[in-house]
Amino acid sequence: MKRILFFIMLFLLAACQSLSAQPSSPPTIKVVAAADLTNVFKEIGEQFRKETGTNVTFVFGSSGQLAEQIKQGAPFDVFASAHVKYVDELIREHVAIEKTKNIYAFGRIGLAVKEGVAVTSLEDVSKEEVKKIAIANPDHAPYGLAAKQALERAGLWEQVKQKIVYGRNIADTLTYVESGNVEVAIVALGLMKDHHLPFYLIDERMHDPIRQAIVVTKQTAHEKEAHAFIEFLKGPNGTSIMKKYGFVIPEEE
Repeated sequence: MKRILFFIMLFLLAACQSLSAQPSSPPTIKVVAAADLTNVFKEIGEQFRKETGTNVTFVFGSSGQLAEQIKQGAPFDVFASAHVKYVDELIREHVAIEKTKNIYAFGRIGLAVKEGVAVTSLEDVSKEEVKKIAIANPDHAPYGLAAKQALERAGLWEQVKQKIVYGRNIADTLTYVESGNVEVAIVALGLMKDHHLPFYLIDERMHDPIRQAIVVTKQTAHEKEAHAFIEFLKGPNGTSIMKKYGFVIPEEE
């Protein structure tokens, strides 16, 4: 009996040593990000994984709604907002780590136009053939607010406000014109790389700067990896990818 117990103990010891020798699984961080980042962050996330071994999962939506989820305790590691004000809100409410805050890009907006519609400038949205104009909801989507500002500063808002259709976020807004349900959508340049629809930039002086900020949340269980993601985004590889999608890097301002 003693001999049997001895061999059982040897077996268990060997099993434990084998398990301890197994390499630990690479960490995964959860990044919640503004919808204008849908395409560019997927590419950045893959490059970040290749360089660091850290996996990244993304959730995209409107900045204001995502900020509310974080305030309610949603388990995200990093918040990338389309406007700095939502990052500042999280810092004030002590749910984000202030020292990790970074302005990583300035965004641009433009007109995505349904094929065959004669619109090439902001002023053209007042044409009779333009029945519907899609913008993201300005109450919680920074790109939607910029679109409304541009229409107001062009003196067009009162004239076209009955045509306005609101998307939940900027990616959702783009689907309205992709499906042909509206003639024009005012959307983020960052979503239009390699897109088939005609696209015309709006003069950036027509709206307040879209200052996009990123921060690590206090809910994170992977602060080191979350901070590394921000550093990658701000580094040469990350900024090169951001530029490719039309974002303006702050150092270039």
